Amino acid sequence: MRALMLCLFGLVTVFPDLAFAQMKLPAKTAPGSTEVRYFTSIDGLMDGNADVVLKETRQGKTVTAAVLDICYPAEKGSDRKDRFVANLAVNGQNLTGTTQTTGDKKPVTVKLLRKPSGDNVEFRGQITIGTNVTEVTSTDNSDLSEKEFLDNQTSDDGITPQPKDFTEVSPESVGVRVKLDTALDYLKSLRGEGVEVGLGSLAITCDALRAGEQTINLTVDPERAAALIAKTKSAPGVTAVGWTSGTVEMDRTIRFAAAEWRDGDKINKDKIATAISNVLGKTLSAKPSAAVWDANTGKLKLTLKRPSQVYPALGLTENVEITALVSPDKPGASDRLMLWVSSPVITTVDEATGPKLNLSDESSGDEEGGEPKDDNGSVNALAKEFRGQRWDADQSVWK
Repeated sequence: MRALMLCLFGLVTVFPDLAFAQMKLPAKTAPGSTEVRYFTSIDGLMDGNADVVLKETRQGKTVTAAVLDICYPAEKGSDRKDRFVANLAVNGQNLTGTTQTTGDKKPVTVKLLRKPSGDNVEFRGQITIGTNVTEVTSTDNSDLSEKEFLDNQTSDDGITPQPKDFTEVSPESVGVRVKLDTALDYLKSLRGEGVEVGLGSLAITCDALRAGEQTINLTVDPERAAALIAKTKSAPGVTAVGWTSGTVEMDRTIRFAAAEWRDGDKINKDKIATAISNVLGKTLSAKPSAAVWDANTGKLKLTLKRPSQVYPALGLTENVEITALVSPDKPGASDRLMLWVSSPVITTVDEATGPKLNLSDESSGDEEGGEPKDDNGSVNALAKEFRGQRWDADQSVWK
C-alpha cells in the first residue's frame, strides 16, 4: 500500500454524509449558498488500485465538511477489498481524521493539505492504514457536482423478478442480491443444491461494500429456476432475486410449439437431444457421439465426430462440441419452448489405433476478435426440424 490514490471514484450513494469536494466554486453558484462537490480522481493512491471518493460540503467558497471514502485491495494482488470512511475535520487547508477499516479493523489516520491551483486542487499529505504509510502527492484534481456524481453511480445488476419472456433475460440464469452480513449464510445454504454459483460473483467489489449488498449469480436448470427464485425470496438478507442475462443469445435461438416435445408437464429431453443430434449430424457432416444433460444447469452437451480435412492421409478426427439449452419461452405456463445452441467448438485429435500423434490445437469455436466457426446453417436447419421461429432483432419479434 505504498502509492496513493490513483482512482478516487465510486463514492457510496448510500452514505449521504460522504462529502469530498474541490476548493473552487463554480461561477454560477450564488455567494454564501451551500453545495456538495465530489472528487473522483486523485492520482497515485495505493499503486493506483484505490477506489476513492472525496465529498466536500461548502458554503460559498469555504469548505465546511469533508468525508473520505477509500476502497482498496486488502492485500497486494488480492481480489479481496477493504474500505474505510473518514469524517475529516476542516482547519483552513488542512483535512484530518481518524477511523478504522470496515473489514480488517485496522486503524486509519488521514492528514491532507489541499491547495487550490487554478481551476483545480492539489492534495498532499499522508494516509496511514495500520502500519503502512501512503504518501499523497496529487495535482490537477477537478471536481464534480452532486448531480454529475450521482449520474455516474447508476448501476444495474440486471435482476428481473417478473420478465414477460426470455428474450431479454436468460432462462437458466438467476441473480440474487443479498446483504453482506447474511451473504455467507446464504452461500452455505446452496451447498448440496442443484445449482452452479458464478465464481466471479463471490468477489465483493467496492460498489458492493458501499451498498452493503452483493449480487450472486446462479445457473440452474430452467425447469427449476422459478421454484429456486420463489424459495430464495424468503431467505434472510435477500433484497432482490430474479432472472438475469446468461447463456442464451437470441440470434442462435428458435421458438417452437411445446406439445409434441413434452411428456406430461416435463420436457422430453431425450427426444429433443436425439432431434438436435440428427440435425447437427447432417449440417456439420459429423456423426453424433455423445449427448449429456447437466443435472445442475439443464444444459445439453453434444459431441459429434468427423474426419479432419487438414491432412486427410493422417486419418485425424475432429471432435465437434455444441452446448444447447431448452426451456419454456417465458416464466410460468406456456405452450411454447425455446432452444438455444452454441457455435461449434472444434478440436482435432489422433484417434487412430497404435501410437498417437500429439497435436497442438489452436483454439476453435468463438474466439475473441475472430469469427465463430461456420455451422453451415445449423440454426435454420433446427428451426425447420422443430417447425420453429427465429428472433428478428430489428423488429423485436419472433418470425
